[in-house]
Amino acid sequence: MDAITSNTQDTQREIEIKQAISTILKHIGEDPTREGLQNTPDRIYRMFEEIFRGYKPEKKPRITTFSNRVHSEEMVFDSGEYYSMCEHHMLPFFGRYYFAYIPSAEGRILGISKVARVVGYCAARLQLQERLCRDIIDMISEALGGTAHGFAILMRGKHMCKSMRGVRNKGEMSTVYFTGDFRKKTQLRNEFYNLVKLQG
Repeated sequence: MDAITSNTQDTQREIEIKQAISTILKHIGEDPTREGLQNTPDRIYRMFEEIFRGYKPEKKPRITTFSNRVHSEEMVFDSGEYYSMCEHHMLPFFGRYYFAYIPSAEGRILGISKVARVVGYCAARLQLQERLCRDIIDMISEALGGTAHGFAILMRGKHMCKSMRGVRNKGEMSTVYFTGDFRKKTQLRNEFYNLVKLQG
C-alpha cells in the first residue's frame, strides 16, 4: 500500500468515525451543532486513536531483552497500573497488575520498562480482563523466545459497565493466570501472592 492510498483511507476512516459520533449524539437526544458539542466528534476521534492503539501493529512496543549473564533463575516481579475498555459496553475498566516470571539461566531477561509497555499496548483494545492476562503473557513469552520457566499475572480491575449501569454496584474483579513453574509449584504461587500483598 502506497502513502497516498494509506492517507486516503485514514481520511475516510476519520470522516466516518466523526459522522458516526454525530449520529449517536443525535439519537441520544443531543444537538451535535451546539457550542459545547461542535468539536466533540473530533475529540473522540483523536481519543480513539490513542486508547485503541493496540490494534495498530506499528504501535507495538519493541521489547528489549538481554542475555541472562548472571544465570539467575530467581523470580522477577513487577507491578503497575493499566486502563482498558470493556468489549461488551465500551466502558472503561482499570486497576493494577502484578506480574512475575522465572527467567531461564541460559535464556534472556526483560528490559525493566517493557512489562508496562506491553500491558499498555495489550490493554489498548476492546478487551476482557481474562483475555488481557493471556495476551500480556503470550507477548512477553514470545519476546523471550519461550525460554522462561513460568509466568504469573494478577489483574485487579474496576469495571464501569457494572458500576455505572445495570446493577450499579461496585464493579471490582480479579483475574489470575499462571504458566509453567507457577502452575506446577505451590511454593512459587505463594511467594508471588506474598509479593502482591506487600504491594498493597
